[in-house]
Amino acid sequence: MCATKSEPHNHNITYEGLLKGNKEWVAATLAEDPTFFDRLSAGQKPPVLWIGCSDSRVPANQITHTNPGDIFVHRNIANVVVHTDMNMLSVLDYAVNVLEVEHVIVCGHYGCGGVAAAMSNRQFGIIDNWLRNIKDTYRLHNDELDGIENEKKTYRQTGRAECNRRSL
Repeated sequence: MCATKSEPHNHNITYEGLLKGNKEWVAATLAEDPTFFDRLSAGQKPPVLWIGCSDSRVPANQITHTNPGDIFVHRNIANVVVHTDMNMLSVLDYAVNVLEVEHVIVCGHYGCGGVAAAMSNRQFGIIDNWLRNIKDTYRLHNDELDGIENEKKTYRQTGRAECNRRSL
């Protein structure tokens, strides 16, 4: 049940418009599958935990062509996974120990603004604290990372998601 809108981005999104869109989606979904919400409310048993970026251009279900309930999702800026993030650790613990997911995927994407900010010499405010781990990694390995010229060209020219997979 992925959105298939092909019109350009709507920058005039309103609260009322979001509620209207949700009501339209519910009605269309029920018309197509009257048991859809009953099945979802019965519980979830997704085989995958997807840790991805908060970037609005990479919604997990759409880029994997999966349905609601198929993957358990955690998102944050630049898909950072660190041992001090209680939110991410709680999601990981719940996914592994309660939902018993079989796979954990940390998914990056081309054109990530968080990664670009971390790799720059600029300061952006409170987000700098969040990106500290990426900044430190880049600082320690910048010669190697800056030497990947073809990767940078590809990075700029494509918009495809790239998955870094880790199985439990």
